[in-house]
Amino acid sequence: MTAEAAPIRVAVVGTGAISQVVHIPILGEREDVELVALADTDRPKAETIARRFGVAEVIQPDEALSREDLDAVVISTPNSLHEDMAVRALESGKHVFVERPIALTSAGATRVVEAAREAGTSLVVGLPHRFRPEVSALRSFVAGGELGDLHAVRSSWLTRQVPLMRPTWRQDREVAGGGALIDLGVSALDLSLWIVDFPAIRRVSCIARWGEYDVEDAATMLFESHEGLVFTVEVSNRLFAGEDRYYARVMGTTGSGSLPPLEVYKQLGGRPLDVTPKQPRPQGGENPYTNAYRRLLDQFVRTVAGRSDMELPVEQVALMALIEAAYESAENGREVTL
Repeated sequence: MTAEAAPIRVAVVGTGAISQVVHIPILGEREDVELVALADTDRPKAETIARRFGVAEVIQPDEALSREDLDAVVISTPNSLHEDMAVRALESGKHVFVERPIALTSAGATRVVEAAREAGTSLVVGLPHRFRPEVSALRSFVAGGELGDLHAVRSSWLTRQVPLMRPTWRQDREVAGGGALIDLGVSALDLSLWIVDFPAIRRVSCIARWGEYDVEDAATMLFESHEGLVFTVEVSNRLFAGEDRYYARVMGTTGSGSLPPLEVYKQLGGRPLDVTPKQPRPQGGENPYTNAYRRLLDQFVRTVAGRSDMELPVEQVALMALIEAAYESAENGREVTL
């Protein structure tokens, strides 16, 4: 940061787990960011967290979205609030970082993207997997055609079952938009599609399992691009294991790649050869998840400060259309054509 550059002024709206683990500590330690305030409808909770992290102000969400002395807001609220909050912040001239999903529908996603376009400010969605070195490396192999003609992409995101003392907003379909399919599926789908540059999808099938609440706790999707590339995505928040699992594999005619850990094999000289590049390790004991968020937030801060550019997340419109089709397929028991 140059001597004359003032820190950008940011408020975090929503003080749930992701804000406490990622947004507040990472933004709060940056010299080019002034974390001005936290905002939450649960003021006592926000005040406790503000004291813990040394944030001076606690304000209401409405104020954070409209205050003229703020350059940007981070929106980390229940899913049903993302669309309206993002639009209101953008219309007031703020840069916006919004957690996934950008909205509950494809129409809502379009509305948010268009609001950012009209405002001329940046809009970033919380999809940190794009900033993991192994994901970027696999995407580079695909983009360079080094795996040949692709025919299959498989991914999964499975999280461990967490005992609940009582239902939260995530078990309320109107607030969350759904269960595992929208909570974990947005990231798993974005990972699969981003690696292969978001091809247009022509048909989708989905089978979901509903548990004790009115949201699904597991879902499996099968969908196909117009070029014949087949995707399989599995998500569940009822994994019984020692740790959460996420996985992706890309298969082509002359090679394949998977992660984690990153492994890339190519057909050379009539046999598969390991061509996996070495990957950097996060420093200071930081785990890959928080390290990827740090990279994403760094890009957002530099964009707000005018030191970098990020394209508008227009692909999230197609992704939410895919989510909508998956729910239609699961509820009606038939394939859906897009």
